[in-house]
Amino acid sequence: MTDINPNQKKDWEQEVEKTIQRFPERKQSFRSSSNIEVDRLYDSDEDTYELGYPGQYPYLRGIQPTMYRSRLWTMRQYAGFGSASETNKRFRYLLEQGQTGLSVAFDLPTQIGYDSDDVMAEGEVGKVGVAIDTLTDMETLLNQIPLDKVSTSMTINAPAAVLLCMYIAVGEKQGVPLEKLTGTIQNDILKEYIARGTYIFPPKPSMRLITNIFEFCQNNVPKFNTISISGYHIREAGSNAVQEAAFTLANGMAYVDAAIESGLDVDSFAPRLAFFFNAHNNFFEEIAKYRAARRIWARIMKEEYGAKNPKSWKLRFHTQTGGSTLTAQQPDNNIVRVTLQAVAAVLGGTQSLHTNSRDEALSLPTEDSARIALRTQQIIAHESGIADTIDPLGGSYYVEALTNEMETKILEYIERIKEYGGAVQAIEEGYMQREIQQNAYETQKNIEKQEEVIVGLNQFKLDEEVNPDLLKVDEALEKAQIENLEAIRSTRDQKEVESRLENLRKTAKNSKTNLIPYILDAVKAYASVGEICNVLRDEFGEYTGF
Repeated sequence: MTDINPNQKKDWEQEVEKTIQRFPERKQSFRSSSNIEVDRLYDSDEDTYELGYPGQYPYLRGIQPTMYRSRLWTMRQYAGFGSASETNKRFRYLLEQGQTGLSVAFDLPTQIGYDSDDVMAEGEVGKVGVAIDTLTDMETLLNQIPLDKVSTSMTINAPAAVLLCMYIAVGEKQGVPLEKLTGTIQNDILKEYIARGTYIFPPKPSMRLITNIFEFCQNNVPKFNTISISGYHIREAGSNAVQEAAFTLANGMAYVDAAIESGLDVDSFAPRLAFFFNAHNNFFEEIAKYRAARRIWARIMKEEYGAKNPKSWKLRFHTQTGGSTLTAQQPDNNIVRVTLQAVAAVLGGTQSLHTNSRDEALSLPTEDSARIALRTQQIIAHESGIADTIDPLGGSYYVEALTNEMETKILEYIERIKEYGGAVQAIEEGYMQREIQQNAYETQKNIEKQEEVIVGLNQFKLDEEVNPDLLKVDEALEKAQIENLEAIRSTRDQKEVESRLENLRKTAKNSKTNLIPYILDAVKAYASVGEICNVLRDEFGEYTGF
């Protein structure tokens, strides 16, 4: 079966002309160092019928007609540590260094809906990300950052609705119309059940919150990506590339099903769905993974869900280089690993990219390490020539064969998950978890037997390791954060907070009502993350695992 029509080249050429009127190509002429002209796209009369064209269904060669010739991917470095003020300084430093989007890492208490003064938060405040308790913290985090010009990705899941409402409230305080706010909320609870573990509520109310966000943003914040369906953490938990893509796409189908079941039309929310993939060390396999996933998702959305809007067919994705591939031994080697992974992501057609820092196997990254990671992307973009032509590996015998083979294996997994009744049921029965655990076990055995070589870890080791300078989070931060929270509670209108939390509680009892406006009201009264999540804990219950 083929998805390509004979007129597609002409259609693509017309789309190119429209695109470059809005987004002119970065150069009048692209040339190699030997002054050889680099064409926009390379194809062949013999095999184009199978590969198709960029910006054309099923998007094997990319989702935009001109790809990076017009606009480079967004360089979005993930950052967050300690207090909101410290993280704000890092954000502003990265923007000054040429970063083109923000990505927020939250600390563990924030991720699971606890305030910094909760007994469950003790010893964890600000350790793996920034501590956010109230709207005041979000205001500090985004101070002097124009939200009408900078897009922000937030890695937050169970309490995603609360943090999104805080972001919206800061935008309003800056005078930015909601329709101009851009960014992404991760909001992917299914992968938390599979791989990561920072869930709060059971699946059913969690899916309600997710579809409430879909509906609210569709009507109020139309440029915000309402979910980033994440394979990254599935891969970090030990899956292989096929499993990462298959389980992620299956989760995506579960979210589409839940949204349709809630009464939403598929084309009303599908254009704002986004994905988040890992970039690992097997260079060509990673490129094939992205290309295969793009083609599979297009077919699923068009053929299985009947989406009519071409934007609903496009798999838009962010990539982060593989944290689990980094070694504490000889950490400078990680710069090379990250570079290879980043190049694979670009050759695979990513829309945005985070490059890990060399010291992340040991600690949060230092400023120097974060700068090197960003410079890695900038060198790829501006010095390598990789971005000068579209899908430069398209038509390679190896890459196309590998893409087809991966597509076959990914679809086999998706069919198995359908036999369980879909992703939610497969997760509840532990199917995906078992598959990941088995693959992780086999990988670890191969490393220990040296059948899989990790340079500096199981071969090419040093007798004595150099101790690098590491970032250390100030232990006094927790005390200061708790004092700040106490100060907010003492100055806010407590009766108003209690009234808005009670409104939220009443609304949570009615499964047909969208909760986001009520969460937003509570946030604006400076109710805390923990207070809002505790109301929902009382109504929804707390999930303890499958």
